[in-house]
Amino acid sequence: MASSVEVRSVSKQFRLFQEKYTSLKEKVIHLGKVPYEVFPALSDISFEVEQGTTLGLLGHNGSGKSTLLKCIAGILAPTSGEILVRGRVAAMLELGAGFHPDLSGRDNIYLNASLLGLSRREVDRRFDDIVDFSELGPFVENQVKFYSSGMYARLGFAVAVNMDPDVLLVDEVLAVGDANFQLKCINKIKSFQKEGRTIIFVSHSPELVRGICDSAFVLDHGRLVGGGPTAEAITVLQQFQLAGSSLLFDPARDQNRAIPAGDGEVQLSRLEVNGVQVDQRAVDVEPGQQAEVAIEVESSAVHATFAHLELTIINANNIPVFSFNTRDMGLDAFVLRGTTQATARFDSFVAGPGAYSARISLYSEETGALIESRQWDNALVVRGGRRGISGTVAMDVSIFAEELSNRRL
Repeated sequence: MASSVEVRSVSKQFRLFQEKYTSLKEKVIHLGKVPYEVFPALSDISFEVEQGTTLGLLGHNGSGKSTLLKCIAGILAPTSGEILVRGRVAAMLELGAGFHPDLSGRDNIYLNASLLGLSRREVDRRFDDIVDFSELGPFVENQVKFYSSGMYARLGFAVAVNMDPDVLLVDEVLAVGDANFQLKCINKIKSFQKEGRTIIFVSHSPELVRGICDSAFVLDHGRLVGGGPTAEAITVLQQFQLAGSSLLFDPARDQNRAIPAGDGEVQLSRLEVNGVQVDQRAVDVEPGQQAEVAIEVESSAVHATFAHLELTIINANNIPVFSFNTRDMGLDAFVLRGTTQATARFDSFVAGPGAYSARISLYSEETGALIESRQWDNALVVRGGRRGISGTVAMDVSIFAEELSNRRL
């Protein structure tokens, strides 16, 4: 299949100036001598995105995700390397990009659309669809400087998706706006997927990437550190999170090779469902019946570790259908020393027929940092259920019919 986006050995550097000179005299005196540091925002990035696929980009704040999208969109020029994009590109990169605060929403639609390559005639034809999608109604005539952040996002996303793009770039826009608008945006993205459009999607939510994207890459301090199927990419992301990777800490540098979070001292070693070890085979569970999930943790740390437990059940579409966290439930932290077993009992397992994965995560009681996380794919299979009933949740239902023809209204 042909590639819609090709990124070839792309690097991007910025200059970080230690001092700023504002007066003309200072600028003349220090001409060409202003001290600065070179910040490598991207380092030798290469990948391809096949036409009609959705690629996710994951990484910590400052890892280079937004810079990479801006380079793909043509907003920034890479310091070295090249990027090839086939087709019309629509970019929703940051809140209100391309909007003028003193113009009305109507005027900004025409301004923003022209920056994205649409003619005025094309905007006239799509104007009503843009306003309908944004749900701004009469507020489209107000100056956008009076808009809330959610209204900014609505207007920007509405313009981007209605310009009929071949390649859509989305950077964390779904983090803004109410739940209904987020669902509307996700449905629009899924309709684009069905139409065979190419999407590059940036999010800090691994579950959102898991549910939307076909594959994903992980960026860390401007480097491409892993990728492939979304589940594998999320595992790579979690490994770097466990190592404490952040904007100010790079665990890959030799001078930073301190003991990473967890240091492998705490490991999720075993998962059982109804007494059957999951690693051996998927465990059958009857809908509506009692189910028991046992988690075994091995700790080789000298001192006890206090941790909270999170269990997430994920369906075949990579969408979480159930989750609990002992911290949020107000329960005491587990004391991990040697071998510890925690058991969760479901009085009535109401998931509908299908295969489900289980992800277990442990978080430090003191800092809330992720200590260890592991996912067992297809850990359990829900079989049976009543004929003619399907869905994510299995519930017993009784149906009654009563003849009303002889009653007077």
